[in-house]
Amino acid sequence: MNRLLVLYSFAPSLYLRDSPFYYSFMNYTIKNSDLEVSITKRGIELCSVISLKTGKEYMWRADQDVWGSHAPVLFPIIGALKNGELFYKEKSYPVPKHGLVRHSEKVERMEQTSDSILFKLKWDEESLKKYPFKFEFLTHYSLEDHTLTIHHTVKNPGDEMMYFSLGGHPAFNCPFFDGDEYEDYYLDFEEEETDSTWLLDNSGLVSTNRTLILNDTSTLPLHKDLFNNDALIFKELRSRKVSLVSKNHGKVLSVNFDGFPYLGIWAKPASPFVCIEPWLGITDASDSTQKIEEKEGMLILDPGAEFEAEYSITFY
Repeated sequence: MNRLLVLYSFAPSLYLRDSPFYYSFMNYTIKNSDLEVSITKRGIELCSVISLKTGKEYMWRADQDVWGSHAPVLFPIIGALKNGELFYKEKSYPVPKHGLVRHSEKVERMEQTSDSILFKLKWDEESLKKYPFKFEFLTHYSLEDHTLTIHHTVKNPGDEMMYFSLGGHPAFNCPFFDGDEYEDYYLDFEEEETDSTWLLDNSGLVSTNRTLILNDTSTLPLHKDLFNNDALIFKELRSRKVSLVSKNHGKVLSVNFDGFPYLGIWAKPASPFVCIEPWLGITDASDSTQKIEEKEGMLILDPGAEFEAEYSITFY
């Protein structure tokens, strides 16, 4: 134990970042009588939700051999960029996949109570080399009964209009109950839906091709081949809530995403988790001009203004 503490103190990036111990040492915990929730300072990432009544873990374990994340926070872009860059005022900016928050070591913890915590990430000279705007990005996690709310605030401290997207990428254990198989689960939308997924090309960009996935139904059965062609991307859902349900045991959790026009559903093929991803924005299109002002789904924030959005997860 002492040896691990020494490694953490002097070289976490060398020894622990890619190991399960990394998250154990770098997280903050909030709790109430129902749930215990852990968030990593690095990337402001939700990494654990445990029921205090059953002891069961809801969040994917971030196995590095499968997919080494729990629930990345996506800002100021969603997904990938065409050729790995976007342009603003004829200058190229190599914004990383899913943005600047994911993996960031520059996050500050601002406030914490027993059942809530607030983090902030702000622009610096390094961020301006990858993304052309000054920003302050705050994420507030709070618990009430069985529900965790993730509230984002984006501030524009600069002197020009700011273009951005934001979203969530939470991954949940599936199967959740002992004895279940992946095929015992389905997603239950609050409305009957008819919607297609927008197919991704080999570069992870949205193509012009679509495949009908939901046809006058409120359920999407999960199976291990569902994500062989990458994520399901929905742009026209009427539902603002979707639940993960076991055929044998009932609801596991519900994601409430009112105000988020896009929804992604994803997992590594044949892996024991599923991501339910509320997005304000979308990955780049294969025919993108790469100009940030013309990118689909970008929000615009005036100088000195603030933008707020939140989604919540109810655990059963």
